[in-house]
Amino acid sequence: MKINRIDHFVITTRSLVDCLHFYVDILGMEHVERGGHHSLQFGSQKINIHTVKGEYQPAALNPEYGSQDFCLIVDGDLDAVKIEIEDKRWPVLDGIVSRNGALGPMRSIYLRDPDGNLVELSSYMRK
Repeated sequence: MKINRIDHFVITTRSLVDCLHFYVDILGMEHVERGGHHSLQFGSQKINIHTVKGEYQPAALNPEYGSQDFCLIVDGDLDAVKIEIEDKRWPVLDGIVSRNGALGPMRSIYLRDPDGNLVELSSYMRK
């Protein structure tokens, strides 16, 4: 077996409205709702949103609000992304800092979504 890529992951939110504001209005993802199921689409991936812990089964054994820590790769200049986030008046926790991602050196900024999940926005350094 050889794992190829991540297709989606799930976050659980206390407030769908606040969650959508962050991921759609601040980060620019697309909200898709099908049959009461909510997701955020970007590129060829998505984040599924549960509004109740363990809403759809099977689910994680102990789903918690704000327990996720993940990195999203952005297109373009990270300096411009940071300015855009600040212009939208969303707090930046840390950054721009150097990190090492799956493909090598990158620059990152860190945010928290409304539930407290740590969201790292990164851009790979050009070689």
